[in-house]
Amino acid sequence: MLLAGLLFALMNVCVKYVSHIPTLEVVFFRSIFSLVASYYVLRRQQIPVLGNNRKMLTLRGIAGCLGLIGSFYTLQHIPLASAVTINYLSPFFTAILGIFIVQQKLRPIQFLYFAMAIGGVFLLKGFDTRISTADLLIGITSAIFSGLAYNIIAKLRHTEHPLVIMFYFPMLTLPIAGVYCLLNWQQPQGLDWLFLLLIGIFTQGAQYYMTRSYQQADLSKVASLNYLGVIYALVFGYFIFDEQLNSYAYLGIAIILLSVILNVKTKKVAS
Repeated sequence: MLLAGLLFALMNVCVKYVSHIPTLEVVFFRSIFSLVASYYVLRRQQIPVLGNNRKMLTLRGIAGCLGLIGSFYTLQHIPLASAVTINYLSPFFTAILGIFIVQQKLRPIQFLYFAMAIGGVFLLKGFDTRISTADLLIGITSAIFSGLAYNIIAKLRHTEHPLVIMFYFPMLTLPIAGVYCLLNWQQPQGLDWLFLLLIGIFTQGAQYYMTRSYQQADLSKVASLNYLGVIYALVFGYFIFDEQLNSYAYLGIAIILLSVILNVKTKKVAS
């Protein structure tokens, strides 16, 4: 999950660099790369492409598609650290939805740790007046769909190969983004092509390691590690986009790290 978080952070930087390209067009290029790469590996390893539980795989693909579109939109339209801060609310929804979807039991103290992490996230950036209500709602909705997708991944842990789960994501996303591109195509220029390629490479690697982690580890603990992605974003935002850190940001980082450590050390409740 730590490696997946780093790759996602690099992807976020690339998405930010192509903010002038429509969101769904960026999603389109990302989906093409992921579809081709996943299909190639699946065929090479002789793994059935369409998997076993096609209904749940389709739901995962739809939830992932909506989560991705919302995530890319916020990355392109508001400051990087603020966008990632909002997007990384998904572990909160992952844990809460996990209670109902995968019957993941949580100790009462873990709710306090999640509350600490959420508080730390908001402290990182405070109240950013550059974020509109619409942008905030899109970001939160994206986090909810991401949380739903992660729970479905966990539910499929015993029946599906990680690459099959990944394959359904672009397979369902590509037609949606493709229709938009046909009607609103904007030609990428120069380095745009490089950044679009890197988005695909970084995302493919990040999705694979994230899927492996959700299939093999306790859902609530893995979800908590997602919060470390905010720290990656702050570092890249500072050095690349000149986003300055303040005392609240440092305090937020400390609270997030503390909540992650405490949650990881909390023993899993017996099912």
